[in-house]
Formats: sequence, structure tokens, C-alpha cells
Amino acid sequence: MAFVRSRANASSGISVAAECKQTFLELQRKKSHRYVIFKIDDKCKEVVVDKTGSSTESFDDFMDSLPESDCRYAIYDFDFVTEENCQKSKIFFVAWSPSVSRIRAKMLYATSKERFRRELDGVHYEIQATDPSELDIELLRDRAH
Repeated sequence: MAFVRSRANASSGISVAAECKQTFLELQRKKSHRYVIFKIDDKCKEVVVDKTGSSTESFDDFMDSLPESDCRYAIYDFDFVTEENCQKSKIFFVAWSPSVSRIRAKMLYATSKERFRRELDGVHYEIQATDPSELDIELLRDRAH
């Protein structure tokens, strides 16, 4: 099986591993994940999948999976019921950058975000969060409706 990489990001030099897009498509089309958390690898060369949450996991499980002191990108598949009683789903892109994380990490994630975000076609909303109070279930509910 060949491993294919996307082009490197012009502003930060970070590429995106093929598994990132594949895992996103599994969440988007097959609903096999509730969330996917991505990180920039230890060599600062590419964005890779850090963790996936099964379709039965909750928003609290998602929040518990985000590190307290390091940056991440995340995708969350938010299911809800409309006023017309229709089951809907919206996909959120989260740029997680805790205020206590290292400045170098914040800069690296900030400069790589747009390039990575463009690889994930089908995201409905984007949220930038620096602590859990900026990312709660009510915020997702308000944006989705």
C-alpha cells in the first residue's frame, strides 16, 4: 500500500498525512467516528491523526481527549434534532490552542491551520478555542441551528 502525502504548507512547511483525509471521510460519510483529533507530529513535518472517538462517544469524551496544555486540530460531528423534528448533523472544525501551551506550538498550529482546514472538504463551522469555556455543547447547538 503506497503512502501518499499532500503538498507541504507554504507558510509553515507542514504537510498533511493521507490518513487525515481518509479518517475525516470515514467520519463524514460512514459516521464511524464521533470526533477525530489531529496533531502535528513530533518532527514538525506533518499533521497526523492523534485520536478518534467512536460514534457512541459523547461531547464530554471529546473534551476530555483534548490536551490541557498542547495545541490540536479537531473535527466533531454534532448530531441534533431541528424544530421540525428532523435528525441533522453538522461538522465542526476546532482549532484548540490552550493559553498555557508553548508559544512555538501556538505559532506552528496557527500558520498551518488554513492549509489543513482546506483538506477537509465538508466542514460546516469553525471554532477557535483557548480553554473549555470557549467550546461547550451550547455553542455548537447555537451555531448548528
